[in-house]
Amino acid sequence: MDLGAIDLGVVAVYAIVLFTIAFWVSREPAGHSKNTEDYFLAGRSLPWWAIGASLIASNISAEQIIGQSGQGFVVGMAIAAYEWQAAIVLLLTAKFFLPIFLKRKIYTMPQFLETRYGHGVKTLMSVYWITLYTAVNLAAVLWLGGLAIESVTGFNVIWAMCGLAAFAVLYSLYGGLKAVALTDIIQVVILIIGGLAITWIALDLVSGGDGPISGFARLGQEVPGHFKMILSSDHPNYADLPGIWTLLGGLWVLHFSYWGFNQYIIQRALGAENLAEAQKGLAFAAVLKLLIPLIVVVPGIAALILAQDGALAADALNEKSDRTYGELMKLAPTGLRGLVFAALIAAIVSSLASMMNSISTIFTMDIYRDYIARDREEKHYVLVGRITALVAMVMALVLAKPFLGGMESAFQTIQEYSGFIAPGVVAIFLLGFFFKRANATGAFAVLIGSVVVSILLKLLMPDMPFVLRIWIVFLTIMVFGVVASLASQAPEPNQPVALSDINFSTRPVFNIAALIVTAILVALYVAYW
Repeated sequence: MDLGAIDLGVVAVYAIVLFTIAFWVSREPAGHSKNTEDYFLAGRSLPWWAIGASLIASNISAEQIIGQSGQGFVVGMAIAAYEWQAAIVLLLTAKFFLPIFLKRKIYTMPQFLETRYGHGVKTLMSVYWITLYTAVNLAAVLWLGGLAIESVTGFNVIWAMCGLAAFAVLYSLYGGLKAVALTDIIQVVILIIGGLAITWIALDLVSGGDGPISGFARLGQEVPGHFKMILSSDHPNYADLPGIWTLLGGLWVLHFSYWGFNQYIIQRALGAENLAEAQKGLAFAAVLKLLIPLIVVVPGIAALILAQDGALAADALNEKSDRTYGELMKLAPTGLRGLVFAALIAAIVSSLASMMNSISTIFTMDIYRDYIARDREEKHYVLVGRITALVAMVMALVLAKPFLGGMESAFQTIQEYSGFIAPGVVAIFLLGFFFKRANATGAFAVLIGSVVVSILLKLLMPDMPFVLRIWIVFLTIMVFGVVASLASQAPEPNQPVALSDINFSTRPVFNIAALIVTAILVALYVAYW
């Protein structure tokens, strides 16, 4: 598919506006140079609307748009559990965990673990997160984004990845988190408008021109199985979304690992003006989360009908479901196609920029400053952060195709293998919050046990759904952590215990948002049970 002159003009305007805003918010007053708090935490000055928008823009990457639309084509609405359950976890994180993190004035999640378990646990988790973000997350966004651009434009996937990487580096490397978070407001607006446009076009085509409501009704009539939130045990994709266990099992562990204790996400809240702004920002993100299946999953379901009707290439979609969104983009008319293409680019580069910033923050503040160069000037650490971000992007480019190119569904594969360590991440944080006797020995038992038990279950029970396996691993290693802590020396008496920091009181705005989100989610699950 070729982009016309109008389409290219729309994309060019988007790029110019983005670069202009990024450089404008990155400027410094005369005589002032960026320090680490400015670069890595936006000077702790982010308002709630920037936090919420940046969370969603960072999260809705190629992994979500390309992967979940492909899963919508194959599985249907059940894949929306990844989005809707995340909204609940965002609210729980805002209410119970943010007060703990913000009170300690930390830059990174590993720094919190250091206050609770000591230096060794912090270092281990720092290395883990740097490796995961670079080799898995950053590489996945590049690969899936390149794949989508290749599908839409015919541009070679490798060169597409290089272009996306260069775009993200150019607008975010100088300004740090402030440039990323404030430009994400533009990214979210484009994302939602472009995503809704694809949904409208797809549903209108499904209805034969009678409008999206009629198109949605046809989907419900002809593919009712694609609107089941809870899959039956005989469903061909039960292993990915194992029925009731998507509500009761390991999916919650993945969500808390990602939305509750993940540097890539929580860094925006750490840069908030204050606790109230951080909590409102996460509540805003939870509300936006409700929209994601409408702009990602529903078009994937519509593609199933459109492929049957001959409007889309059925062979291409059946061969690789991750091509679904790219094929749908070809249906957009000139001009609107450019906006949708800009929305896809926005999703990709905002995620790339966020990951780069998180990698550079952890490496600079937890590895470089502690082990390589102590007591240097602030501008030195900012420079190291920029170099680290650039190196991480280059490494991800090298790893992307060999690591992800042969996967049938990159989205589900990434979820499964993230689940090897996610139980350990959630367990050490929860034990740190709620078990005063937890110590470094227990933390190491949890982290090592998470990988070992996951591998054993994968080898011994290869057919077990990974969501169920994650839940079993999580329960098992929680026992490991408690037993190992009790069998070893108690933590120092002055060791901070985060439980005492929990603040159950929240502002009315947050409480109202929480009630609305919860009510909508209950209604959706009841409707599509």
